Order: sequence, then structure tokens, then C-alpha cells
Amino acid sequence: MRPSVLTIILNYKSAQMTLESAHAARMAMRGLDGAITIVDNDSQDGSFEFLSEQTADWPEVRVIQSGHNGGFGAGNNVGIRAGLPDGRRPDYVYLQNPDAFPEPDAIHILCAHMQDNPTCGFAGSSIRGEDGGPHMAAFRFPSILSEIDAGAHTGFVSRLLHNHRVTYDLPTKVCAVDWCSGASVMFRQDMLDQIGLFDETFFLYFEETDLCRRAWNAGWVGTYVPDSRVMHIGSVSTGMGRWKRVPQYWFDSRAHYFRKHHGPIYLAMVTGAYVAAAGLWKLRRLIERKEERIPPYFLRDLVEHTIQVLKPRATATRTQAGAGKLP
Repeated sequence: MRPSVLTIILNYKSAQMTLESAHAARMAMRGLDGAITIVDNDSQDGSFEFLSEQTADWPEVRVIQSGHNGGFGAGNNVGIRAGLPDGRRPDYVYLQNPDAFPEPDAIHILCAHMQDNPTCGFAGSSIRGEDGGPHMAAFRFPSILSEIDAGAHTGFVSRLLHNHRVTYDLPTKVCAVDWCSGASVMFRQDMLDQIGLFDETFFLYFEETDLCRRAWNAGWVGTYVPDSRVMHIGSVSTGMGRWKRVPQYWFDSRAHYFRKHHGPIYLAMVTGAYVAAAGLWKLRRLIERKEERIPPYFLRDLVEHTIQVLKPRATATRTQAGAGKLP
């Protein structure tokens, strides 16, 4: 019996590109049992109507509405919970960004890898940009040491912490990884049934890391499959490339991830590690007159956010505890 694949594309105010991405997914799904679900994440710009009309003659594609914009994880959860249009439970769930374009065999390759490796809980594709240049798509879990490397921007530090960086050296063959880019990744439905779907506390960023961490904790293996190739434009819905200041939700997601998996003390330590390493970079930049590599306001916002998150809430707790008592 052929395995079934549910492909999910999450749209937010990028309907035309989502349509083109869905067309690429149709080509890549040929010969597979399954369907494509486009979830409009409450764009409120006519996206839902446009996509519904444009795909009306595509029998393997359906368009549904999330009802509210809860972020990347919440929107994809809507599609996962909906399952296949005929009511069946898929064997695999493939997530494809609305600005991602899989090669015709990309989804087949991921599915075959999952079939051949029953302990593999998720598998990610190799990602390339419009210019053909490679994008990072295989990662380690973030840690204190990876934050030191990220903040220092210094060659000898990076060499010293090479095996702790979040990004792997670009793999050229199938290998185990901690987590993969959500632009093109396939999850085993059995694994999702066991560990749950995306944590909807994350609005954007760190949600894939969290899900893959929970998979790892449960004993599943994550794999990077370079022969599954996908072109990804990047940041179309999020606007990350146009950020002048890192948004609040990025800091919220970062803090939630570290607190959830390592506790509040670790969050304080990991922020301190980054700031200390960034101080080394600031000194080097001053001496060598290098261009700034840390976004404006980032260090201040990072420290202030961490302090706010870790601030004792004893007063609020006492007030809530006594709210229901009569004088």
C-alpha cells in the first residue's frame, strides 16, 4: 500500500506566490497518494477568495481558512488537524513555505527516506536561493556555546566552537541533524500523534526547533536529505529581510524556547553569554573599524526582554491568590 502525504502551504498576504508554490507542489506530488491543503492564515486581503477561485479546477488542492492569525505553528496546525480531504489520516505531513518551490522529485525523495527509515521522525530538504546559492537548512539546537559564537563574530571563537554552532557545515550527504528548516520538511504522522503538534505559544521563530527538540526527546531521529532540493525565496511573509529592529515576537519565542527546555536560570545564562561575546565583538569592531554586524537596539532589547521575562511575579501571584477571598 502506498504511503499517503498531506502537503500544507501556509499563506499570509502572499496569495500569488502561494499559488505558484502550490503549482510546484502539484508537480512534486505526482504519483503520490495524498493531497495539498493551502491554509490562509487570516490574511484579510482577499487571499482566501483568490486562492479558492484559482485552484477550483485542481482536484488535489483545497483551500481552508485558519480563522485567526496565530502564527506559523498555529496556522500549520490547522492544516494538520484537518487531515486529508477524504477524512483519512496521512502517513506523512509535508510542510512547504509559500515562497518555496520543490523540484519534481523533492517530496518523493523525502517520503522514500521516511519509508526506509522507520525511526526517522522528520526529514528536511536542501534549500537554495533564487541565485542557486545554498541556504542553511540543517541545524543544531541552540545553547550557551552557540550563543557565544553568534555574539562574538570572531574567527578564532568560531573555530574553537565549531562543533557547537547552530548551523552545520553544509552537508553533502544524508545525515542526522537536530532540526531542519520549516521551509521544506516532512514529519511522520505517528510521531506527531505521540509528541503533539506545534506549540502555539510561539508566534514565529523557534517553533520548528521546539517541535524537533520534543521529537529528539522522544527518541525520534531527524535527518537532512540533500537530494531533496527546494528553491526558497525567503522572508516573503515575515519581512525579515526588511527588519530595522528585531520584533517583540522573536524575543518572546527565544525566551519561551530556552525556558521551556532548559529553565529560567539557563535563559539568564544564555543571554549573558551572548552579551559578553557581543562585547568582544564591539571591542574588535572599535579597534579594526569594521562594519556593525549586530542589529540596531538588539543588545538593549535582548537584555530588557530577558529581565522582564524573569522578573519575579510575587506581587501579582499574591493578588491573584487573594482575589477570591472575602475580607
